[in-house]
Amino acid sequence: MYKNITMMHGGGGAIMQQMIQNTIIKNLKDKSCEIPLSALDDAAIIDGIVFSTDSYTINPLFFPGGDIGRLSISGTVNDISVMGGDPFALACSLIIEEGFPIDDLERIMMSIHETCTEAKVHVVTGDTKVMEKKSIDKLVITTTGIGKKSKLLEHNLEIIQKYRPNYNKLWLSDFNIEKGDKIIISGTLGDHGTAILSARNNYGFDSNIKSDVSPLNSVIEKALAIGGITNIKDPTRGGLANLLNEWTSKSGIGLKIYEEKIPVKESVRTALGFLGIDYLEVGNEGKVCISAIPEKAEEILQTIKQTKEGEDAMIIGEAINEIDIPVLETIIGGNRIIPMPSGDPIPRIC
Repeated sequence: MYKNITMMHGGGGAIMQQMIQNTIIKNLKDKSCEIPLSALDDAAIIDGIVFSTDSYTINPLFFPGGDIGRLSISGTVNDISVMGGDPFALACSLIIEEGFPIDDLERIMMSIHETCTEAKVHVVTGDTKVMEKKSIDKLVITTTGIGKKSKLLEHNLEIIQKYRPNYNKLWLSDFNIEKGDKIIISGTLGDHGTAILSARNNYGFDSNIKSDVSPLNSVIEKALAIGGITNIKDPTRGGLANLLNEWTSKSGIGLKIYEEKIPVKESVRTALGFLGIDYLEVGNEGKVCISAIPEKAEEILQTIKQTKEGEDAMIIGEAINEIDIPVLETIIGGNRIIPMPSGDPIPRIC
């Protein structure tokens, strides 16, 4: 349908998924491993190593609550952690536009260092390139990370098997969700995308709206220590709507989400509503969505709520067999399908 790349091809929704499947995946020979490229999960797993890479083109580079440096470390740390990996080493590549201020670069590098310290990871290698002025937009950062198998994965599996004796899925993958699983979101939705939109366009939204960008490996570790988790994923580009559609399409099971349970700051709801944007489709950079067996869901929730990053966590839904799509039960009691977004309505948020 498309002869040329559009911004929607980078938006994390249906259009991007089609391009990846029809143009990229079909031309790359998949390697047999625990979680391969074709699974399109947040990271690959090969020989027990969790491996992920991501590029960051956010605009603006500095925004309320963070900057491209904090984002680049948090994003890759989270992609490894949600698979059941323990991230420990990163590579960092910089492509810099000619004329970029050295002071801004140093500020970003300091932010990278601070976020690495927070996440207890290290940048161990990297690369730097400079391109002519106007060849790129200021700065692009690519981070690649590796992680070891979390020591808590076996414990997590043992807990599940107490209630599901035939369950044998060690790694946390989009394909794992089963009927009865409870769906937990670790906090309020839409903060990151709304903060970027406000900073970019000077809309004058509530000055308290800040990005949620954070490394979440510590939160995930605490949740895994309880056990009973079948999958974890962070709702980045395309937001919760994209995540839920990926879960249903890969696991083959439906998800029922309760609108009244979804945590959203009123300032974010108002700002996005003013622009006609659905908060379910807006990207987040400091939240995770967890599917867990019902016997452990409440304990996992209370553990997450004790952390700074998860104080607004809620159980928002469950997996059901009656449908094979995500459905939202609205506040007034009706039901509507949560469609796969074409792409994130706010481009270049990561």
